[in-house]
Amino acid sequence: MELIYPSLQSVPMLPRPSVNLTGNAISHEGERLPIVEPSGEVIACAARNYVHSGSLLLHPVVHLHVLDRMGRLYLQKRAASKDLWPLRWDTSVGGHIEFGETVMPALYREADEELGLKYFNPIPLGSHVYENGSERELVCIFACIGTFSPVPNPAEIEQGKWWEFKEIEDNLGKSLFTPNFESEFMQVKDSLLSLL
Repeated sequence: MELIYPSLQSVPMLPRPSVNLTGNAISHEGERLPIVEPSGEVIACAARNYVHSGSLLLHPVVHLHVLDRMGRLYLQKRAASKDLWPLRWDTSVGGHIEFGETVMPALYREADEELGLKYFNPIPLGSHVYENGSERELVCIFACIGTFSPVPNPAEIEQGKWWEFKEIEDNLGKSLFTPNFESEFMQVKDSLLSLL
């Protein structure tokens, strides 16, 4: 999966100005995200706050599942300050692809920002569209396996922990994990196990 950008100058910013907009105008300030088709074609750009306001605009994200040589999966507990699913366990690394960025640079940037991981060999596991009612994401999924010593960024992560697969399976459906992680784990579990 890769993003396909037309000329960056030709990509419209959403929401478009309208004479019908009154009162609470959406700010174009802050992080800007590409709006995409399921194929990865970039069709617009929007501020993160607009994308997360229930607009259901499809925007790309990267997820990295970090495995160790003992067959464990590293998960992060989301910080209390997160706007979605605070204090729930989630994918090792996950984050938005910024406007103008492509998939691999975003993956390495997020891995470094969240866990201090700089050197790893990402293995692509596919992509899918995930919708949770307040946002809609094109999730680009990767895994890596090795001897890692993740250092969670306290601004984004409450804590990190290595989990046995059985321990994860025993806790599914108990509001311990994010719904996105639970859905994705079931989708990629066999692929992750095949890497061990």
